[in-house]
Amino acid sequence: MRVSIWVTILVAAVVLVVVTLVGQAVLKPNLPLITFAASSLEAITPNADGDDDITELSYGISRNATVSITFESDRGQVFAFRQNEPRIPADYTVSFSGVVDGFTMPDDTLIGTIERRLIPNGNYIWRLQATDTATGEVAEQSGSLVISDAASQLPEITGFTLDRPEFSPNQDGIADRVIMNLYLTKPVDQLNVYLEGEDGQSIFIPEILSGRKPGEAGQHFFDYDGGIERGVQPPPDGEYTVVAVAQDLEGQRTRQTSKLIINSGGVPQAEISPQPNGVDVTFASQLFDEKYAMTPSQSGELLPSPNFASDLGFSSITMPVGDMLVFKLTVQNYGQVAIRTSGPWPGAVYQDDEVWGASGVYEQSGSFRVGIMCSTSETNWPWRWAIGSPDSLQTETDPQNGNTYYYLPAGQQSEVWGAVRMTQLIKARNPQQCWAGLIHEDVAVVNQRVGARDILLVETGS
Repeated sequence: MRVSIWVTILVAAVVLVVVTLVGQAVLKPNLPLITFAASSLEAITPNADGDDDITELSYGISRNATVSITFESDRGQVFAFRQNEPRIPADYTVSFSGVVDGFTMPDDTLIGTIERRLIPNGNYIWRLQATDTATGEVAEQSGSLVISDAASQLPEITGFTLDRPEFSPNQDGIADRVIMNLYLTKPVDQLNVYLEGEDGQSIFIPEILSGRKPGEAGQHFFDYDGGIERGVQPPPDGEYTVVAVAQDLEGQRTRQTSKLIINSGGVPQAEISPQPNGVDVTFASQLFDEKYAMTPSQSGELLPSPNFASDLGFSSITMPVGDMLVFKLTVQNYGQVAIRTSGPWPGAVYQDDEVWGASGVYEQSGSFRVGIMCSTSETNWPWRWAIGSPDSLQTETDPQNGNTYYYLPAGQQSEVWGAVRMTQLIKARNPQQCWAGLIHEDVAVVNQRVGARDILLVETGS
């Protein structure tokens, strides 16, 4: 009895499956791979005038397939519009403006790559071919299309150059940026220049708006600093491809490339940090000696590194007119890139009526220097020093001009000291305050008014 029940259940299940399959076949018969294919227009004039520029190609796919769409001229030339693109069962519509994958013509002189191009005027057969991804079945449908009045001049890019093949975006004032320039032979709808790395990511490079309007025919310039002026870490060091792409109103697109190397890139990060006794800046007075006097043509002796173990950093300083106000501090490079500096070296002594140019070393864009300023100073940061001594810095020599540059390596610190001979007593500002700062020349004052102290000048014998 039990056996007969199970046999009955099994037979019923088989009957149900058969009925279901038959029902599906009746309700949804086996459809052709391409269910339909059509073009909305039989002739187009792809000249971007807004009239008959585009035809709509519509088609349906009943099974998973790869699809190709090509156009064959009456001379037998075949142009690819879509190539082996995967499609799921559905109905599709795609706009065709006469632009296909890039191709070359016998009389082409273009430098670069043609990515998209208008096919020549003429009579064409369009073909839609689908290949079933499961069975390999191939199906095809076709139709005719006439192309006329096509504006075929390519948006050509010529004279694409970089002002240097290698640059170091680290704001040291040396090869910090790269300028690209190119020439457009016709107006374009889109012009983009970007940096492309091995990971395929693109970094947009802004155009310098000077002279030509965006997309206008003629010279165009692009400026790249690695993003460092916005405080963004530049791309990792290495070789990159600079890509320039121009696309016109018809959709034709050309591309030019060049190589660019990024070296020693990074956002410079430094600060005045406390010394071992916990004081940001230590100050003291010391007798002046003529051996320390310097002029633009002759450097005086450098003041030895002072010992300020007793300075607590908050008491005012009383000193005779004509003595030196001596300071000492520490600069810490806490970033991931070396920072450049320029003289005079620690230990240099200024007269208070002199400015940093008295040392013969002038302001250098991108250079870090320590500055001292007082409330009676006539200019900002009139007295400046390198952020380290030569023995605490690394050197690099430019092979092109032979110049030697000095750098404080990443993660290191250096002591800086020097003096200003205080010769001018201004009663209305006595005592006055003096303080230190860290200056990134032509970029920013990184640290301002560090270790401010009251300085009281007294005349000799008073």
